[in-house]
Amino acid sequence: MAEGAGAQQSYGLPAPPPQTGWERLRELWRRDELQRYPEETVNILKSALTGAVIGWAYGGVPAFRRARRAFIERSHGELFQNRADAVQSAHRAGLRGFLRYGWRWSWRVAAFVAIFNTVSTGLSVYRSKTTIGNFASAGAFTGAVFRMHLGLQGLAGGFVLGTVFGIPAGALLMVMQKFAGETLQERRNRERRELYEQKLVEWQSRLNVTEVLGQTEGDTQGGLETEGGRESRSY
Repeated sequence: MAEGAGAQQSYGLPAPPPQTGWERLRELWRRDELQRYPEETVNILKSALTGAVIGWAYGGVPAFRRARRAFIERSHGELFQNRADAVQSAHRAGLRGFLRYGWRWSWRVAAFVAIFNTVSTGLSVYRSKTTIGNFASAGAFTGAVFRMHLGLQGLAGGFVLGTVFGIPAGALLMVMQKFAGETLQERRNRERRELYEQKLVEWQSRLNVTEVLGQTEGDTQGGLETEGGRESRSY
């Protein structure tokens, strides 16, 4: 009976916040009770999408202008039905340049931002703190990945350039988070702790109610047994 009571008390005990780095990393890709991904994961996706849009604009807009101007320079000897037809042809040429070169820059910037944020976020989550070293390491890794096709010299150059990029980028992000009063990782740790404490209080409250009901039921059962014994003796 004692073992059964102990099992009943431990049943439903809320799981504590992740204690190890690997547990925190696994939690990054795990949905909560409302089927929502952690804020860090959502931020990685949002930043990659933002990078894709910025990269497309950065590569596409100049390409649109160059392609349109090149078409106009090449088409002086061509015949068009009217002025509108010539303008539309120039715009179509510019649009082809916008799509072609915009896409080239878009996926590169999106991939760079996604890898950089994934590595820096992963390091911050694993170490449970946000430091400049996390961003410097993320920049070095991302730069090396993008330059590794150039051989060892390109790999080393990408490592250095990525580190140089990661340090000021990380410093800027940390300053912005400090203005909010706490870093994202500090807020995440605080929310985990507060949620666990809230669940623990709710679990303890339900456990107390269950014990009271069990005790009341036991007293009622004992009273019925006593009354039944008295009736049997009276007969």
